[in-house]
Amino acid sequence: MIAIDSVLLSDEVIEAHFVCDLQKCKGGCCVDGDCGAPLTKEETVTLAEIYPKIKPYLPAEYVAEIEKQGTHTMDPEFGYVTPAVNGGICAYGYTDEMGIVKCAIEQAYKDGVVDFKKPISCHLFPLRVKEMPGYEAVNYEPRASLCRPACKLGNKLKVPVYQFLKEPLIRKYGEEFYETLDAVAKKYRKV
Repeated sequence: MIAIDSVLLSDEVIEAHFVCDLQKCKGGCCVDGDCGAPLTKEETVTLAEIYPKIKPYLPAEYVAEIEKQGTHTMDPEFGYVTPAVNGGICAYGYTDEMGIVKCAIEQAYKDGVVDFKKPISCHLFPLRVKEMPGYEAVNYEPRASLCRPACKLGNKLKVPVYQFLKEPLIRKYGEEFYETLDAVAKKYRKV
């Protein structure tokens, strides 16, 4: 375990390798799951505010699902989550011309329509953050078969998980946190 401030990270965050391979997984992390993506309370407010701007990016069926369920729902195990369509794909997803599931929120962000990139749980995937009394636990949890191509590509390119996820780690914990994590990883590799 790696401890930085009140965050405990599993060793795999610096030991394992990972680089998303969308051509192979087709964005399956937006489809495969028990419920929609976990959300913070603040993100539920943000989604409600920006939904009208994201709506044009979504297929009609997904818009109908969001308008039926709401911009977020409550899961007994995960708390606030994005709505899912028929228990599968995230209602904020869409499939591009290459058959890859992508995030409408992120596309609206790239287009300069909104200033929110996407839920932090999505941005950090395959890291999962669990809030515990007095600290946060951050674990590396790739999906066994779905993420196999990403693990293979990460190993080929020799990109540690934390480096692949530099932007979301900084977004969540700050630049100083990331620099500390990087220093720990570099020291670990020398040992």
